[in-house]
Amino acid sequence: MPLAVCVFCSSSAKIDRRYVDLAAEVGDELARRGHSLVSGGGRVSCMGAVARAARAGGARTVGVIPEGLVSVELSDDDSDELIVTTDMRTRKGEMDRRSDAFLVLPGGIGTLEELFEIWTARTLGMHDKALVILDPTGVYEPLRELMKGLTEQGFARPRIWDAIGWTSSVSEAFDLLERSQPKIGMSFEDYAEAEL
Repeated sequence: MPLAVCVFCSSSAKIDRRYVDLAAEVGDELARRGHSLVSGGGRVSCMGAVARAARAGGARTVGVIPEGLVSVELSDDDSDELIVTTDMRTRKGEMDRRSDAFLVLPGGIGTLEELFEIWTARTLGMHDKALVILDPTGVYEPLRELMKGLTEQGFARPRIWDAIGWTSSVSEAFDLLERSQPKIGMSFEDYAEAEL
């Protein structure tokens, strides 16, 4: 079944080329599998690479960008649909609304913010959309260790790991996105004992 896959990734021009190449590989695979793309609406760095590759493979692309970033991130005017929002919060809500699944590539604090918002909502049972981190070079390994530590200390419930997939392979990332996702819910005791 075709999915609208939201890809969170970097728009930085200062990163190593291998991350831009990874984004292009993701766009290729997304199109090959018959999915569509929802992205942050920029045409630079990883954001642009994933969209261009997806379109080159025949996939439909939707870009969502806040008006304050149109000139900064150089909006992807080649998108099949480009939505300009008033602010970042509206942008994230629109991306969420239009997406069936979420794929997180290496990125900065904006990417982390998007990751945590979707991860938190999934852990709380507010949606059942698949969430996968694709990290072939270990960029997010310190984050993974931090989250394991928070879980061990009781700040996060073990079920946070049921809400996310973690892989280093593009093909496995899409396999995980395409799997049926079990609904995750929390009891009152869960809320009382930990933040997530």
